[in-house]
Amino acid sequence: MSITLIVVLALAAVLVLWVISVQNRLVKIDELCNNSLKQIQVQQMSRYDALKTIVSLARESAQVEGENFEKIINARKITTSPAPTAKEINENEAALSQMATRLIAVAEQYPQLQGTTQYQEAIKSYKEYEENVRLSRMTCNDTITKYNREVRSFPASIIAGLLHFPVRDYLADAPGKAEIPEEVFKR
Repeated sequence: MSITLIVVLALAAVLVLWVISVQNRLVKIDELCNNSLKQIQVQQMSRYDALKTIVSLARESAQVEGENFEKIINARKITTSPAPTAKEINENEAALSQMATRLIAVAEQYPQLQGTTQYQEAIKSYKEYEENVRLSRMTCNDTITKYNREVRSFPASIIAGLLHFPVRDYLADAPGKAEIPEEVFKR
């Protein structure tokens, strides 16, 4: 066996090992992104459940408005796809913010509802889930940044392109968030 053949085989082996290493690193970061998105979706479902609790309490407290609450919550369903995308998460966030804004605005008309322990606990739960989602969104965007940097950096970008690892979308800040009256949470 000639020395040239040994050098060529050694270089080919190093190249194959490098490709495998890059592919494994991309898969690992891609899975972290997928997990981050799924975790946010789970927290969004918890927020949705807290809003449904407020609707249930409103139906008991104010029969007429209870139906309006129910219409608000049923008008916007959030997605529960097994592999959520950034677009779906952003749409869920917009829907939840819109629901919360409308529900809280209607609930403010009923001091007897706001005075109940159950309502206060539901609002507290909603606020906690809101904060969890906010923190998880930041973590997710950090993970997506790491992934996108890897996918776009040379020479890993060559492997990413060959193996169809696309650049991922970031989670956008929901525009409706500013509309939620903060004073409701301070009661």
